[in-house]
Amino acid sequence: MQATVVRASRVIGASAARIFEFIADPARQPRWDGNANLADAAPGQRVHAVGDIFVMTLTMGTVRENHVVEFEEGRRIAWRPAEAGLQPAGHLWRWELEPLGPARTRVTHTYDWSSLTDPNRLARARATTVDSLEASLSRLATLVEDS
Repeated sequence: MQATVVRASRVIGASAARIFEFIADPARQPRWDGNANLADAAPGQRVHAVGDIFVMTLTMGTVRENHVVEFEEGRRIAWRPAEAGLQPAGHLWRWELEPLGPARTRVTHTYDWSSLTDPNRLARARATTVDSLEASLSRLATLVEDS
């Protein structure tokens, strides 16, 4: 039986505030997406609260409305993707940041598809592995760490 919650964690050499700005701003997300799934997001959609919705265009050209369901500034953000105009299908992306010092943060990235209801999305959900989450963490670290 395959796990329906996939999680990866890494310590990144940057402040939680700096890292969070890259996660909470959808326009920056395609630069570090380890799934190679995100193509574009319009600027000006920075997430500020539970209930916010931000819109992304995927590499295959479809549009996703992401419903923010968890939010704590600088610490935690999670959203549930949905096709435009529809309710979320039941999967969730979560980012949790734990400051370890002024320029060190443990970042945990989770993909939870335990409540996924759309059978057409199951193959893609199963394809999201720890490796793809670690790729996002690695790309994010490259962008935010001081050189």
